[in-house]
Amino acid sequence: MDNDLTVILIGPMCAGKSTLGALLAERLGLPQYAVDEHRWDFYKEIGYDEAAASKIAKSEDGMLGLLRYWKPFEAHAVERVLATQSNCIIDFGAGHSVYEDPNLFARVQAAFAPYPYVILLLPSPDLDESVAILNARFTELLEREVGIVDPAVLDMNARFTKHPSNHRLAKIVIYTNGKTPQATCDEILEKLQPYNT
Repeated sequence: MDNDLTVILIGPMCAGKSTLGALLAERLGLPQYAVDEHRWDFYKEIGYDEAAASKIAKSEDGMLGLLRYWKPFEAHAVERVLATQSNCIIDFGAGHSVYEDPNLFARVQAAFAPYPYVILLLPSPDLDESVAILNARFTELLEREVGIVDPAVLDMNARFTKHPSNHRLAKIVIYTNGKTPQATCDEILEKLQPYNT
């Protein structure tokens, strides 16, 4: 196997990025880098304000306002992660690959451009079906871990699922519905030729 292999996983919430990242890391003998575990440090590098974010979240703008506030920080995190991490499996949080602002999107697109293995995970090529599957998973997760389901969060995930940014950034799209994580991992490994030989 090549000594420098970076695999980038993108996609909406509950698409399986963390699960498949762990499987790929194990199979390839590479570290897994989960961006959601490190993103706040990168956000703070350029002035992320937790109090301001909390105020926005509680305002009438709510979750959409918070998403807008996060965008410059998410673009910065993408650039910093890709500047500091290599030869690993990187799974980005759902928002890190979705941008309305063309300048922010161009920055992220430029950061991803050198990497041949930017993999978008979705259940189905039918985006409405993907939303239904992902939000059913997300609802189950929220009920189990939080005890309540905020419709605004489900709407946000539907937005992430249908946004064209993901498809524009991805070099490979993998559809997961009806497959076990292991079968999906095997399919991804097949795409990594000649590295996985």
